[in-house]
Formats: sequence, structure tokens, C-alpha cells
Amino acid sequence: MLRVGFHSGGAHGTGAPNLPNTRSAEYGDDTVEMVIASMKHENITWLHDYLLDWKKNIYVVDDRRAKLTVPRNKGREAMVFLTYIIDRYDSLPGSVFFHHAERFQWHNDNPDYDALTLLQRFRFDYLKEQGYANLRCDWALGCPAAIKPLVDATEPVPGEGLSSKRVYKKAFKELFPGEAVPETVGVACCSQFAVRRESIRKRPKSDYIHYREWLVKTDLEDGLSGRVLEYAWHTNIQQ
Repeated sequence: MLRVGFHSGGAHGTGAPNLPNTRSAEYGDDTVEMVIASMKHENITWLHDYLLDWKKNIYVVDDRRAKLTVPRNKGREAMVFLTYIIDRYDSLPGSVFFHHAERFQWHNDNPDYDALTLLQRFRFDYLKEQGYANLRCDWALGCPAAIKPLVDATEPVPGEGLSSKRVYKKAFKELFPGEAVPETVGVACCSQFAVRRESIRKRPKSDYIHYREWLVKTDLEDGLSGRVLEYAWHTNIQQ
């Protein structure tokens, strides 16, 4: 499982807290952009108030008239992230943050559940070294082994309906034809991560188009299809 590095207060950090202006957040000459999956009712003002020098790509999935939207509102944030990658594949910035819209969320690793603090403390040297970094360090939920595809697909629990671990094996084969299904999938939730341009381009644009087409065509309901991708970003970007 990949773990993200932060300044003091997070993994790999030492010394007194340091909250740099976002002008210093770019690594060398690299540009930084955010990709935000949002709905019309969500509050995104914090992004514009504080992260002044990071270009924000705000996708509004339930507004067909929005400047940025998606072909179909399906698959939750996965549809947004894939649409951005496909549309910007040939003009990607050096670093991209894929993120939810709201500032305060239960899965942010901060005593106040504040995403802003985490973003301001983010270590770009770590991202350049690793190529990909989940924005959550806490192992709950997802680690060390959230899904065991070869076992979970064949051992239904009485009274339990469909879940991401039950459908993961079949979905993986559809998403990544010809690739071996992993015995164990362990990755911290919850679809917020940073990635370098060169990591995205380890796979051709056609792969991302295939993933988005899968989202559109799959019979899995919205939550399940999105969750499958949530447990696959570190795979489909890093391979």
C-alpha cells in the first residue's frame, strides 16, 4: 500500500508545522492542477479562497450547463477523474490532485477533518519520487486487505447483497483484460489522490477511454461501479 508524505503532523514529517503559500507548492517548473468532482449543492468556495495558484477544474456532474461536466452522471467521482484524464491527456500539468468538493469530510486525516491543511502541507518532493500518493494515511478503511478477489467472489455470505468485494474479480477482468487478478487489494479509501503526469501516461489514453466506457455500460449500480474504481486507481495509473 502506498502512503502519502506530509510535513510535520503526517507521515515522514519532522519539526515544527510549516504551512507554505501555494506559490511555493509547485515542484520546480511543474504546474499544479486540481480536479474536483462536485454537485450543484456543494460548497467549493474554499478552493478559490485559499489555493490561489492551483488551477481548479470543477466538474459539476448534475448540471449539463456547467463549464465542465461529464458525459453521464454515473460512477460517482470516477467519471469525473477519467473524463479529465481523457480530455487533458496530451496537455497534463506536472502534478494533479483528484479531490472531492467539500472541505470538511470524515475521511480527511486531520483532527478537524480539514482537507485544506493536508493540501497545504503536501510534500511535492515525495510525489515526484513516488509518482502517486493517496491523500489518506489512515488504514481504515481499505488496508491492509480490503478485498481478496479470488476468495470474495466465490464465498457469498447469507443475507448479504452485492458489494464491491463480491464484484471486484469480474470487474477487474473487464477493466484490465489479460492482466492477472490480484490476490489481495489493499488501498486506503476514499478516491482522493495526487499523481504525476508521467505516471498517468504509463498507460495509453485508450485505456482510460476503455475504463470510462466500462462505467457507462456496466450494469453495476452507481455506488458499486465507483467503488470498484476507488480500489483500482493505484493499479490503473501505476502499471
